[in-house]
Amino acid sequence: MSKPSHLHFLESPRRDPEVLSIPIRVRNWDEIYGQYEAEGAADQSARCINCGNPYCEWECPVHNFIPDWLRLVKQGRLFEAAELSHQTNSLPEVCGRICPQDRLCEGACTLNDGLGAVTIGSIEKYITDEAVRQGWRPDMSKVVPTDKRVAVIGAGPAGLGAADILVRNGVEAHVYDRYPRIGGLLTYGIPPFKLDKDVIETRREIMEGMGVQFHLGVEIGRDVSLEQLLADHDAVFVGMGTYRYVKGNLAGEELSGVIESLPFLIGNVNHVLKEPVSRFPYQNLGGKRVVVLGGGDTAMDCVRTSIRQGAHSVTCAYRRDEENMPGSRKEVKNAREEGVEFLFNRQPVEILGEDKVEGVRVARTRLGEPDARGRRRPEIIEGSEEVLPADAVIIAFGFRPDPPDWLLEAGVETHEDGRLKVGGGGGRAEFQTSHPRIFAGGDMVRGSDLVVTAVFEGREAARSLLQGIGIETRHPAQAA
Repeated sequence: MSKPSHLHFLESPRRDPEVLSIPIRVRNWDEIYGQYEAEGAADQSARCINCGNPYCEWECPVHNFIPDWLRLVKQGRLFEAAELSHQTNSLPEVCGRICPQDRLCEGACTLNDGLGAVTIGSIEKYITDEAVRQGWRPDMSKVVPTDKRVAVIGAGPAGLGAADILVRNGVEAHVYDRYPRIGGLLTYGIPPFKLDKDVIETRREIMEGMGVQFHLGVEIGRDVSLEQLLADHDAVFVGMGTYRYVKGNLAGEELSGVIESLPFLIGNVNHVLKEPVSRFPYQNLGGKRVVVLGGGDTAMDCVRTSIRQGAHSVTCAYRRDEENMPGSRKEVKNAREEGVEFLFNRQPVEILGEDKVEGVRVARTRLGEPDARGRRRPEIIEGSEEVLPADAVIIAFGFRPDPPDWLLEAGVETHEDGRLKVGGGGGRAEFQTSHPRIFAGGDMVRGSDLVVTAVFEGREAARSLLQGIGIETRHPAQAA
């Protein structure tokens, strides 16, 4: 006798999509994870036990209706699942690929306690990929056009999230970006083995079909002024992300062979796309001993990119232990499988070399008392220094906002670290800057964070903006 449907997880264990073998995946730039067939997606969706308080939803930054669209997939109602998925998330096929599900939805899954969490991320990716392949497009039949126009600066996750909400509420959304493709760092920063760039091109087609108008290769302050945007639109949303890298202030950081993580990643993506950009030259680390300093997802992108470029060796040095790494556990696992050596509890002290990098001096650490954010501080152990030989050192300590002069000259206030000030009372709406007609969200407001949090803030900022221009927003179940 088969078990009741809510006990399906006892008969069917967690099964992730097939993954490329290591010898193959380290020699190309293809996504390493495959796709479910309909039967496999239904089987894995049926493992959800529909617990009364869905922790997966609470841990999801956009609060996806996860058990509901899992149930629809189980029932074979794919198009309905796609519509429901898009009610809370403007980029579900992207988040399904690159979100750290192990720290979010899947980490909170009731079955994660030894039984294998539901494969939420892979199913989320499947829903949109397969529905679009079969011809599904967002239902815009209930949208009532208005006479309002809004300019969105930045075609990254926050900007795309904002544009999605705007057009679903009948507002003309004009998205401006200085690059020739949409996506921001989704396109130019995240390596293709995590996010195939055709996925972003498909999202562009979907959004253009919804009415979003993209103005690409257009740089604000050079090609179009902010004053012109304000004159031609009812409001402006700013979602330009974070691009200024955090320096380590290490001796030797100016040596040849010390590489900033983001220009390295952008240059590599442009090389793979065969679309070189002079500002971000391709840096080939083939045959070199590479040391990456940092422990976040950007560091994981750098080590895995270096492996694919044919580096002689790749080492990741991080000042805390593995448990306290900010990066996705899945990414650490993938990097380790691909040949990256991890040195935990190592604090970089100095980069060594005469004219070029020859090594990195690091010291062992132990974790002390928590800092202001609750993370235990790494403390150097005296007399524990060692040298890691290196021909190239990649700095991956994170990023901070770098607001352009034209935004500051418009009176938009910032925090000391460059983040834009929004909300805060005094009659200022949520996500509204000190300029009454300029709203902002994503990493420029909260600091460098996850793609999914940028999507959420872009969507929420758009709702706040809509109220500011006199548009009553529809319920999320009607206007995603």
